[in-house]
Amino acid sequence: MKEKIILRVISKFLIPYILLFGLYVQWHGDFGPGGGFQAGVIFASGFILYGLIFGVSNVRTAVPSAATRILLPLGVLGYGLVGVMGIFKGGNFLDYNVLAAAPTGGQHLGIILIELGVGVTVATAMITIFSTFASRAELQKPRDEER
Repeated sequence: MKEKIILRVISKFLIPYILLFGLYVQWHGDFGPGGGFQAGVIFASGFILYGLIFGVSNVRTAVPSAATRILLPLGVLGYGLVGVMGIFKGGNFLDYNVLAAAPTGGQHLGIILIELGVGVTVATAMITIFSTFASRAELQKPRDEER
């Protein structure tokens, strides 16, 4: 893609806005359409576009595999801990009402934390899947000398 200067310039311009929109969908998801899954996919699409234009090795530099190995279970763990907190506070699993003094505050806090866990898990899973398959494709490409 080094010879595709227009794609490189446009993607450098768009990627920050894609990531910003992903964050908007994440934090606005408890009041309107959107939430963790959609935000995670949008956020990961920024990194996937970066990988398609600038190379998978650059994505692995920006998001190392060690980071994805840590963030994937942390998102699931965050989701589970919010559910278990409901049990520890005297409610049911994923009962948000008991998370704060006011039931509406507990609902709001619970939804934000659940959606954050889903968003982190989905984003890191998508980045990991893309990096894994794209890395394999780069290894299997014939080199210019072999043609």
